[in-house]
Amino acid sequence: MTKRIGIYNGSLDQLDKIVVSPMSRAFLFSDSIYEVIPFHKSEFIGFQAHIERLDRSAAMLDINIDINLCAQEIILLKERSQFPSGYIYYQVSRGIDQKRSHIFSGGIPETFGFAEPHKFQQSSIKVKLVPDIRWGRCDIKSTSLLGNTMQMNSADKDGCSEVIMHRDNILTEGGASNIFLVLDDVIKTPSLDQNILPGITRDLVIHTIAELDLKVMETECFVEDLKIANSIWFTSSTKGITEVESISNLDTSIKRGHPIFSEVSQRYIEKFLT
Repeated sequence: MTKRIGIYNGSLDQLDKIVVSPMSRAFLFSDSIYEVIPFHKSEFIGFQAHIERLDRSAAMLDINIDINLCAQEIILLKERSQFPSGYIYYQVSRGIDQKRSHIFSGGIPETFGFAEPHKFQQSSIKVKLVPDIRWGRCDIKSTSLLGNTMQMNSADKDGCSEVIMHRDNILTEGGASNIFLVLDDVIKTPSLDQNILPGITRDLVIHTIAELDLKVMETECFVEDLKIANSIWFTSSTKGITEVESISNLDTSIKRGHPIFSEVSQRYIEKFLT
């Protein structure tokens, strides 16, 4: 079995040998950001877009990072991983404090990452509709994911592997993905705002849809739309494009294998996963 490789503040080691200080602000406050960068057949998918989003997240939290160094560490992890396909988890915290304080001291940012094998397999999933209980800046890819994990684990008890979140009946996103709906041959996805992470795969799929001369609208989407949608999908770095087969707590009209989903999914696979 290939041992998993990690990196901590520039030093490579086996993942299970890496030691992180309990005074890390990532540990004490979730004062950190992260990216999940997929690769297939040793080639990154959307690498530059992930790096640019990491840089934006750091700027929005006023974490002063060396983005070129971060990119080099991510590339090094992929090269040393020996996995043909997988993803890099990469995290940057504000640093390590001498004492626990809400006021950060402006220390040196702390970097941590690891490589994980992953098979990009297409399969439909069962999901659950839940209120969006997360903090108000979901456009920042912060490690503060308690709201996501609470709702995802609640859904898991109902045999669901994802959630569709909403605020006052306006759809936001999944627990770990963006959402698309097909209504009368028009593809819709929620407009980006502070409640929605600008997904890299979301953007790749929107461009793929445009290449197929299909219509996509970035607009407000509602719980009522779920009931009449012909098809619902999720997109993420590890899911690619994943079709929803049912919503456990909502009656819908969706059917697996919708022609538009199949066309977009096939083109995405041809572009990035073959």
